[in-house]
Amino acid sequence: MRGNPKFMHQPGGFWALVRTLSEELNYTKRAPNGSPKGSGTVKIHEVEEMAAALTRLRLNPDLVWRKGQASELGQQLRDYFEYRANTLNDVVRPNLMDAQAARALYEEIRARVDPPAACFVPENKQKGAMKAPAYLTGMVNMLVYEAIGPGQACDYGPMQLTTFTRNRTPLRTLSRRFDGAFPSPVNPVAVWEIKEYYYTTTFGSRVADGVYETLLDGMEFEELEQNEKVRAEHVLIIDSHFTWWICGKSYLCRMIDMLNMGMVSEIVFGREVVQRIPALARDWTLKLAKKPAKHA
Repeated sequence: MRGNPKFMHQPGGFWALVRTLSEELNYTKRAPNGSPKGSGTVKIHEVEEMAAALTRLRLNPDLVWRKGQASELGQQLRDYFEYRANTLNDVVRPNLMDAQAARALYEEIRARVDPPAACFVPENKQKGAMKAPAYLTGMVNMLVYEAIGPGQACDYGPMQLTTFTRNRTPLRTLSRRFDGAFPSPVNPVAVWEIKEYYYTTTFGSRVADGVYETLLDGMEFEELEQNEKVRAEHVLIIDSHFTWWICGKSYLCRMIDMLNMGMVSEIVFGREVVQRIPALARDWTLKLAKKPAKHA
């Protein structure tokens, strides 16, 4: 999923209001008592609600509501909240899988691709009965391998920080390692990070921190592009219906916000890997062929 062009170039003040209003008005609409856990939905905030929220916070309600009607900014915000809610409720939710569904899709892809040892398929970090391949990571790596072909270099498990150079001089070395880099973590065309939590039973700080780590990565990429005119694709790939939908809908909202702020190039949700990863990988090979030698 790419960002919506209608919202991709909004100023920082717009995103400040998105965050402030989301927190004050709540990200989600709770389901009635007795409903199954997680059956609530992401909210659409109406402009009059926004004005009341800003008043409570001792901020200026005229930003969004003037003389009995929505301001241009108020309508833009309402449109964004509608887009965010519809995207998550109608598109993201049905694509998120549990461990059983992920395993079935993983096995289907593995039987077709028959990946070599070079196509890294790691184990998860669980113990006992839950010890298994990291299904989402395995699917991503196999689909990339299938799309780019056996002769194309790709690092499916980088063990070094991502670095960008020019004329054999370092420009930037980023703060964190990624889960994959094409063709390598040195001057990559694309990097990706994967957040799969199929066996998580609570939404803890470790999961939440993962979202903010992605934001940090995005800010580093933004600075690199602004000051050095160098940019790599930065793709976030996530899954687990329980973790993200049942427990973490507010963090899904933050992800959509990051996407439209330009902090990530694309977010791939669960089953979307089947269509999007091959398309992305083929696009990366084309970009690599056109990449100027000055970034060596």
